[in-house]
Amino acid sequence: MDPQDVPSSMPAGGARPEDRPGRLSVGVIGAGRVGTALGAALSLAGHRVVAASAVSEESRHRAALRLPGVVLATPQEVVEAADLVLLTVPDEALPQLVSGLVATEVPVAGTLLVHSSGRYGFGVLNEATRAGALPMAIHPVMTFTGRPEDVNRLAGISFGVTAPDALRPVAEALVVEMGGEPVWIPEDKRALYHAALAGGANHLVTLVVESMDLLGAAGVEDPGRMLGPLLGAALDNALRLGMNGLTGPVARGDAATVADHIAELARVSPAGRRAYIALARLTADRALAAGLLKPADAERLLEALAD
Repeated sequence: MDPQDVPSSMPAGGARPEDRPGRLSVGVIGAGRVGTALGAALSLAGHRVVAASAVSEESRHRAALRLPGVVLATPQEVVEAADLVLLTVPDEALPQLVSGLVATEVPVAGTLLVHSSGRYGFGVLNEATRAGALPMAIHPVMTFTGRPEDVNRLAGISFGVTAPDALRPVAEALVVEMGGEPVWIPEDKRALYHAALAGGANHLVTLVVESMDLLGAAGVEDPGRMLGPLLGAALDNALRLGMNGLTGPVARGDAATVADHIAELARVSPAGRRAYIALARLTADRALAAGLLKPADAERLLEALAD
């Protein structure tokens, strides 16, 4: 398939999605939470999901539920049946999957190979690209639970897109058709992009759970109810105002309060104490650079944070 054969925009008018020009047959290798959500979204855009590979009973059930009528097949059969193949397997399995497909000599020339990994760009598909495949990385910036709302969550979210220049319009058009917003990520920035997302989302969960546990130890019966409004406001401030949304003892240069926190955490949560110190140091550095913290206050804070 030539990149020009795939539409770069959705046609006007009231045509049904499946009647638009350039509709593709889609295959899914890895019918997990992400793969079935993306497959369902492409189906809603008028593309036809024709085959999927699923190993576990759970993934087979999910494929039947989200991709009704789809044929369950081997990865090689999925590639043979589709114009566009979603490679939605765990990050660590992706290089081996690509190598394995190429080793079987399944015909990939002209096939759009799309992976959803945040970690990799299109370089991980090089073996298949040399065999004629059309590679692209399309990563939805969202968590997936396997619940029905996963597909709806694609609407309006960002997708990190990385592809050869000639395929960039195709990759971006697919994202738009799924209801997302394509954001271009250069190949050599893909690891940094993924580190930023994982650090923000994954560590946020750890911080929230740690705070809930500490509040429970302090006698609060419903820590989530207490934290919800506070953390919601803090997140909103950070996204809108950056460091200017910072409040609390570090922003005030209150070294004595910070020292009390560290002492209490040493008793209740030594691991939490180490994380508190590391994050308080980073917060102080950023507050100082933003002009929110005076150098003298920063010096006292750093003394309190000396580990």
